[in-house]
Amino acid sequence: MNIKPMPTASLADAAYDKIRQRILDNAWPPGYRALEQEVALALGMSRTPVHEALVRLHAERLIDLVPRHGMLVLPVSPNDMREIYEVLTALECMAAELVARKKPSSRELAPLTTATDEMELALKADDLEAWARADEHFHVALLELADNKLLAEAVMKHWDRAHRARMFSLRLRPKPVNSTQEHRALLARLLAGDAEGAARENRSHRERASRELLAIFEQYKLAHM
Repeated sequence: MNIKPMPTASLADAAYDKIRQRILDNAWPPGYRALEQEVALALGMSRTPVHEALVRLHAERLIDLVPRHGMLVLPVSPNDMREIYEVLTALECMAAELVARKKPSSRELAPLTTATDEMELALKADDLEAWARADEHFHVALLELADNKLLAEAVMKHWDRAHRARMFSLRLRPKPVNSTQEHRALLARLLAGDAEGAARENRSHRERASRELLAIFEQYKLAHM
């Protein structure tokens, strides 16, 4: 039986996913350096798909490519974080408006409701990782309901760096009890078909989260995350 080798594009996607996950999990933290060959050895892959993956991650500003020195995992500075949240806030408010204008049913909003319920359960169990996963499921579901591919792509372009900073600071912030309440308020606006109110609730939610995150930079005198 002949087994065809995996296409280069698929190998590059696999390399991209593996490298990206290590960066997001802070297994390869800000400032981590590795030669292309070292990355390939760590992943058990050839250099060609790894090179393609690194070029893609460089375009997404997760890493820098340094001639003869391989890759460098880029930090997220307070100014980076402020700009990222400003962009995410604007784009997600547009998504909230689009969803509300559709006057979604409770059934259509079920993924958002389920994610919020899971957030509450995670907080009761003091499982912050589970809370973070459920919170991201909520925001991804909101984007999916907006059904605008260009909008979703624009959000996801900045998502990874925001995720990494949020995970880094997860146990440095106050317990995130406000998020579930804010999600409930947003859900009520969406169900009512209130586009203006939905955008307002989402803006308040994101701006509060941004303030908390930026306060950690200041409190702990962090130059980057």
